[in-house]
Amino acid sequence: MLILCYAAIYLVTSLASKAQTQKHGITQANELVNLTEFFVNHIQPDLKSASVNEFPVLKADGIKYIMIFRNQVPKEQLLVSIPLLINHLQAESIVVHTYAAHALERLFTMRGTSNTTLITAAEMIPFVEVLLTNLFKALTLPGSSENEYIMKAIMRSFSLLQESIIPYIPSVITQLTQKLLAVSKNPSKPHFNHYMFESICLSIRITCKANPDAVGSFEEALFMVFTEILQNDVQEFIPYVFQVMSLLLEMHKNEIPSSYMALFPHLLQPVLWERTGNIPPLVRLLQAYLERGANTIASAAADKIPGLLGVFQKLIASKANDHQGFYLLNSIIEHMPPESVDQYRKQIFILLFQRLQNSKTTKFIKSFLVFINLYCIKYGALALQEIFDSIQPKMFGMVLEKIIIPEIQKVSGQVEKKICAVGITKILTECPPMMDTEYTKLWTPLLQALIGLFELPEDDTIPDEEHFIDIEDTAGYQTAFSQLAFAGKKEHDPVGQMVNNPRIHLAQSLHKLSTACPGRVPSMLSTSLNAEALQYLQGYLQAASVTLL
Repeated sequence: MLILCYAAIYLVTSLASKAQTQKHGITQANELVNLTEFFVNHIQPDLKSASVNEFPVLKADGIKYIMIFRNQVPKEQLLVSIPLLINHLQAESIVVHTYAAHALERLFTMRGTSNTTLITAAEMIPFVEVLLTNLFKALTLPGSSENEYIMKAIMRSFSLLQESIIPYIPSVITQLTQKLLAVSKNPSKPHFNHYMFESICLSIRITCKANPDAVGSFEEALFMVFTEILQNDVQEFIPYVFQVMSLLLEMHKNEIPSSYMALFPHLLQPVLWERTGNIPPLVRLLQAYLERGANTIASAAADKIPGLLGVFQKLIASKANDHQGFYLLNSIIEHMPPESVDQYRKQIFILLFQRLQNSKTTKFIKSFLVFINLYCIKYGALALQEIFDSIQPKMFGMVLEKIIIPEIQKVSGQVEKKICAVGITKILTECPPMMDTEYTKLWTPLLQALIGLFELPEDDTIPDEEHFIDIEDTAGYQTAFSQLAFAGKKEHDPVGQMVNNPRIHLAQSLHKLSTACPGRVPSMLSTSLNAEALQYLQGYLQAASVTLL
């Protein structure tokens, strides 16, 4: 009888399958086979039997049928199968409880009609407690202590259920922390570890969204394990720890807690920066320190600023990591009190010019353009001109002519383009030397370049010689960086509060300049701005309801 059951499932699966992908299961089925009827009459009864441990091969085949034909079976039947799958998470057979976890995870990722999940959090509410209980119990079954399918199902359940898991978070985070401590002794399952950290991030995000003050309880639960991981130099986990710490620190609304400040000097140690996998999460963590506690660093850890700039210097020397150096530098410029970095500013620019001279790449130029425009926004256009010309006379003009005007079209990213647009607008309208010195001849070409940034397609060409650049070889074992999706950082717009529409901002700023210098601006525009750019500019002026005097 059992053999007949196995044969029937095999036969139906074989005959019904016309097209299949690993991600979506069967995408095209044979219309002659009634999959729903077979599911109701033959699969469900086997999965509803009293014991989850009898006939494990039959159970596994039944669960596999749900997985494979999930897109063909009606939603109401899938909902009937969910408590059956949850029940089979308790099966002693490693194949059965793994299949059950994988099937649940696949069902939870199915899309409905409006690009939301097919199975909703509301429909899962009756099963939340038993689902979480059985998933974590499954991790205690023989052979499954680091079962990646179970941990992925935990992650996906958190993501689907959202605030429905909040009552269970104290128990859940305790179990996740205990598991983290255990596997940190000898990390051997990369996928399991990744899903475990994703689950921790989801716990934090979901809980702190409802109650921001809960961040302290997560720090209390996790910091002891994190300290042990850092002290024991568990290389596989350190990049994950930094990402979770960044997420926690970004949840704080006021000053940095003392527990973080105690760690700050250790984050600047050169040995941490030798490993390429540490660099992206460490940079993000330092950015979180600067965003949340720049004043604390300036007052209580001013002696660490040279160390912070030392990290920047190391990163911009590398073609592979120079963009990370600029992320850090931009945060220093944006958030640190000006007086705390005054003495270092000129040296920062000298280092950047040395790199431009010795090893110019498109990626470096794009990052450099964003930085100098952010600097201009923060300190003013005149301060930018003065610092350039203090390094070498007339250098400001050279930077405009050789870098900003010809290369600004290469800048990509909405926020990056906005920063450049606002910075260039300041150079055009708030820098007196642009109106009264030899720099005046660059005024119209700079405006033309800015209108090009607004209206022309991005220039994504790369010089031929850059195709042959060798990324630096790194000796020894290097842990790769794996980005945690649920630790993701919101894109930060440093000019968001100041400028909403950069085209309107340009028009208003030109109007203000023309009011201060009547006749000058229209004269410069009529003699050298090309007709197409002038037409675009007139559109901006109209939209802003201003005129040029």
